[in-house]
Amino acid sequence: MFDPTVFENIKVAIENYVYDLDNVSGEIDVTNRMDRLELAVMSREFRLQFSLPNQNEITAEIVLQASIKDLADEILEVLGESPGSSLLVRYMLQVEDVESECKHIETIMRKIWDPVLPPIQTVSFAYGKEDSLYMNTVELRFPHKINEEQMRDIPEFVDHVRKTLVELNKG
Repeated sequence: MFDPTVFENIKVAIENYVYDLDNVSGEIDVTNRMDRLELAVMSREFRLQFSLPNQNEITAEIVLQASIKDLADEILEVLGESPGSSLLVRYMLQVEDVESECKHIETIMRKIWDPVLPPIQTVSFAYGKEDSLYMNTVELRFPHKINEEQMRDIPEFVDHVRKTLVELNKG
């Protein structure tokens, strides 16, 4: 009998809630989904990307990851280890005035999330382009692994992701 891992259970819970926001309430549009088993290092990664309806310039991405150690500790029932998965949220958007817009984005992130770890903003541009737009990838990592004990927090977590998306779209 197949016993799903913590990773699988959390992935399904996130997926179900996000797809309900897309298909049932229409609050978001899911734009991409990736479910990867990385055979080189035997890890798992799940990504679910979405934007607000009719506002696809800014996207949010929920990323759930489990390393071989995370999976092995759980499957082998290693004593003293707590199986779990890593979680991060990413936002992708364009900015023009890097200094002021990135500062504003950080303020939004801190206000909504009150994060333990500061958000990381990575700004890039395409060489040779005439416009002055930069791609900003904002990443918010969580310091602790999550497990099935946090399953009831998933709706609140996803609502925070969506609320941040709404605030970022306001400008």
